[in-house]
Amino acid sequence: MSPLHVVILAAGQGSRMKSELPKVLHAVAGRPMLHHVIGTAKQLGAEKIHTVIGHGADQVREVTSEPSVNWVHQTEQLGTGHAVAQTLPDLPDEARVLVLYGDVPLTQQATLEAMVQELDDQTLGLLTVTLDDPNGYGRILRDDQGRVTAIVEQKDASAEQRAIREVNTGILAIAAKHLKAWLPTLSNANAQGEYYLTDIIAMAVDKGLSVAVSQPNDAFEVQGVNNRLQLAELERWYQRREADRLMTEGATLADPARIDVRGELTIGNDLLIDVNVVFEGRVTLGNRVSIGPGCVIKDAEIADGAEIKAHSVIEGARVGPKAQIGPFARLRPGTELAAGTKVGNFVETKKAVVGEGSKINHLSYVGDATLGRNVNVGAGTITCNYDGVNKFRTEIGDGVFVGSNTSLVAPVSVAAEATIGAGSTITRDIGDGELAVARGRQRNISGWERPKKTD
Repeated sequence: MSPLHVVILAAGQGSRMKSELPKVLHAVAGRPMLHHVIGTAKQLGAEKIHTVIGHGADQVREVTSEPSVNWVHQTEQLGTGHAVAQTLPDLPDEARVLVLYGDVPLTQQATLEAMVQELDDQTLGLLTVTLDDPNGYGRILRDDQGRVTAIVEQKDASAEQRAIREVNTGILAIAAKHLKAWLPTLSNANAQGEYYLTDIIAMAVDKGLSVAVSQPNDAFEVQGVNNRLQLAELERWYQRREADRLMTEGATLADPARIDVRGELTIGNDLLIDVNVVFEGRVTLGNRVSIGPGCVIKDAEIADGAEIKAHSVIEGARVGPKAQIGPFARLRPGTELAAGTKVGNFVETKKAVVGEGSKINHLSYVGDATLGRNVNVGAGTITCNYDGVNKFRTEIGDGVFVGSNTSLVAPVSVAAEATIGAGSTITRDIGDGELAVARGRQRNISGWERPKKTD
């Protein structure tokens, strides 16, 4: 089969977005729209992806670090036909070409595969959609036998043609050799003074090619974004689709309308996910995981039976089976919690490896530390891991009891079964089973009077 080349049109300014950010870089589900389209093109097995850029070209390239993309600059925005024409020198004659749009981010792989499969030298693939309100779209013209004959843009359409509800999505598939033959002959003698890619439909019909029409399962697949209202509509559609997938795969959602998936979420069975939970990056949830309201989980692995309580933030961490996190806990990158661990309210961890059954219940910071099994860390404990230049580790052995309000000044090691008295500042290693108390002697002063206000 001839190679597939994908052309993505992403040169538009997007003035209706009212933004300095190029339109195709506005995000849906946490990713720029253009990145969604590039990802779909890669899923289709495209040999090469040609992205036509213009407005904000440098910014688009800087944000999009994708080696498979061939960047093509359109210095003047003279219409879709002119934009595709800029890629002609890079398209092999024998290639199949699929034209996509950087501001139409959610077209499904299966929809495009079905369309491309219809393509050959004598057949052009066209994706259309039937809308209750076709205003603003080019209309699909058919003959008496129902065959597509042309596409007319709304500004050029007659009143009768404007009543047609089947419209052009702009997405089409065609042999490269036809593009090379027909694009140079396009005219801009139309209401907008632009070179329309859609004019090649009539050319194809005139040359005896057939037009194979397909439609998406949902009109949102082909909805473009011209303003922030449409961006929000696409976001909600995407999130509802993700919610439906999660419920089908074994999750109970307290409210399917109040969950955001901004990345890749893999789940087990019998999950409970409360409202306003946000997933970012790559997240894996095991069986019977429970997540309370208001949590943010990014690039994390949560094992079977773990409980994430309300308003906890987890990033770059691994949470072991039946661990309990929160409420109001923060696990930063490099945190690894073993089975049955507890990280409670207002606790922050970073690069902390915590052994099975250990507890950091509240109001503590544990960073650059290794804790053994069954360690108890009292409230207000901190590992002092940073001297202003370098980071140092704290090593705590099995069964250690750390009293409340303890400061562990790294590098320091606390051996197994040691006990640290509350309020201590630990600067030296502690041996097996030792009790360490490092605090100032208490003085009680009789007859002391509190300061009084002066007039």
